[in-house]
Amino acid sequence: MAQIAEDLYLLLLDNSSAQPGLDQPRRHRVLSGAVLLDLALACRIRPAAPGDGAPDGHLVALAGDDDVDPVSAPALELLRQHPERPAVVLSKLRKSTEGNLIERLERAGQLRRQPLGTKRFRQQYALPITDRARVSQARAEMLSALFDRRPPAPATAAIVTLLHTVDGLGSLMSLNDRGWRWVHARAGDIASGSWVNEYATGVPEVNLAVTAAAVRGALV
Repeated sequence: MAQIAEDLYLLLLDNSSAQPGLDQPRRHRVLSGAVLLDLALACRIRPAAPGDGAPDGHLVALAGDDDVDPVSAPALELLRQHPERPAVVLSKLRKSTEGNLIERLERAGQLRRQPLGTKRFRQQYALPITDRARVSQARAEMLSALFDRRPPAPATAAIVTLLHTVDGLGSLMSLNDRGWRWVHARAGDIASGSWVNEYATGVPEVNLAVTAAAVRGALV
């Protein structure tokens, strides 16, 4: 279920330093937002609607089976307790989400921890990617959506939306001014939800786009 969050983190690590290419405050925000969008794509959460008994602007949990991955489970549990504003959920998730993702990806054989020594009494790690197939596919799909204007798959649209919202696309690519004008325009279109009209959508994709709009408001 955590495809968006996992692919996003692998993309952030895909560089020569094997360190996330986005500063910690923005990184924690977008990773927490990605967890919410994974739950939205799985139709486990959505913004409150009339009849939900929840205030406007809150996210609500939806019924479903208990087959939720460890990365998404904390967010779902928060919203099962009571509806909450996206900004509050993002704040509560920001300290734990990155660590949960590292553990998940390490167990899946996607990365490994390489000790670098201690800094301020904390162990530091490089996180080299051990299997490049997944991150290469995620990068290819993102570049195709941005430069070739191919309709993005839901996970790709979510990643572009999150990074564009926090001005984080520069952590994944280096372009000249003309290139950035093109990318920002295309990413802005995707972030606005236009991708829903390009892609063969159903309820999960529409729910993702609607929830992404709510999460974007909390990330700005």
